Amino acid sequence: MSVDLNHTIVAARDKKVSARFLADILGLEVGSQYGPFLPVETANGVSLDYMDTDEEHIRPQHYAFLVSEDEFDAIFARITAAGLTHWADPSHHRPGEINRNDGGRGTYFDDPDGHSMEILTRPYGSGEPD
Repeated sequence: MSVDLNHTIVAARDKKVSARFLADILGLEVGSQYGPFLPVETANGVSLDYMDTDEEHIRPQHYAFLVSEDEFDAIFARITAAGLTHWADPSHHRPGEINRNDGGRGTYFDDPDGHSMEILTRPYGSGEPD
């Protein structure tokens, strides 16, 4: 049996702002609204469906995006151009750095709702230790 992740709901104060933020940083498109959701679809067909939520109901989540080396460079340039703080680690102890986990590169940045976004070029456990 094949099981694939199809979508996940992302709580946001303003789904239009948050979906546009992610799409712009990752170089993706914001899809058409579907019911209360505003989707951003990744290359493997998984969509992050943004939904307006009261701020007190937003619990920061972590979303990781596997990208190529060239995509990392382009995304990282957009992170830098936007003046976003980025970290080499999920605990935000190494600001302004990228990591070299598994022989690749990775960094974390926060979206407008405090969700931790990660870009990485190698899946965890796929290569050399940091």
